[in-house]
Order: sequence, then structure tokens, then C-alpha cells
Amino acid sequence: MREGIVFIMALLWTAPAFAQVAGPQTPPPARPTLAQIGLVVYPADQQTPEQQAVDEDACFEWAEAQTGITMQLGSVDSLAAAQGAAAARGAGQGEVVGGAARGAVGGALIGAVAGDTGKGAAIGAVAGSLGGLRGRAMAQERAGRAAAQEVVQANQEAVNQFKKAASVCLEGRGYTVR
Repeated sequence: MREGIVFIMALLWTAPAFAQVAGPQTPPPARPTLAQIGLVVYPADQQTPEQQAVDEDACFEWAEAQTGITMQLGSVDSLAAAQGAAAARGAGQGEVVGGAARGAVGGALIGAVAGDTGKGAAIGAVAGSLGGLRGRAMAQERAGRAAAQEVVQANQEAVNQFKKAASVCLEGRGYTVR
């Protein structure tokens, strides 16, 4: 009887482990062909199309292992846009306050000549703030474009590095690569 209770307690204790269910597996992202990344491969030693496909696949995997780069189909635009937006958020800080201060000083000088320094400073501050807003927007746009360009350039450098590794592998197997 005692062993039965121990057995039931053991089942209850481990029951949550048996109740775990794995979710659906997502397929791996599609990988490009060597032709899609810009390599043209010519058989130089009478390789058959089937052998070329096997060799291209093996060299693709070898290039990924050697470079640490995982090639995927897609566009770098979304990553570049995200990087650009992040950089743009921090750009142009202080433009509005600086513009208002410069405008207030200029307005005060003009107001002093016209006879009402306070009114001139207020008008100048508003005008300077508007100029500062425009300056901040321009700085954010420049920072966003620069960050996006850096992402695109880094991606192209990685693709070129991968292409070079794949080319070395294929040339070692008797192919001409352009």
C-alpha cells in the first residue's frame, strides 16, 4: 500500500513535465542561391549540373562556417530604416532651446532699437524656436540617412566577404567563378 502511495505521488510530482507540449516549429528562413548573391559559377572540369549543385551547396555552407555570416533572402532596407530611426531620435537635441535663445537675443536687440526690449525678445524667442524646430528636424533626417547608409554598407561588405569565401571554395573544386 505504501509503495502505491509513493508511486502515485511520484506520478503527480512529475505530471507537469509530461503535460508540456512543444509549439509548432517555424521553418528556417530561405537562403539565397549563389547566383542570387551575384556569383556566376562555370564548371571548368566537365562537372555535371547535379555535381555543381552539390558543390555549390557544400561551398555555401563552408563559406557560412568560415565567415560566420548567415545569408538570408530579404532586404536590408528594414534594418537600415530601424537603425536610421534610432539615430535620428537622438539627433538635433537642443536645437529648439538654442534657437529660442538666439532668437530672444536678436529680438531683444531689435526691440531695444524699436523701444520695447521685452516684446522684441518674446517675438525673437518664438521665431528662434521655429528655426530650432526646423534645425532639429533637419539634423534628425541627416542622422537617419547616415545610419541607414552605414547599415547598407556594412551589409554589402559582409556579402562581399561571403562571396569571396564561396568563390575560393568553388575554385578549389574546379570551377571558374565570376
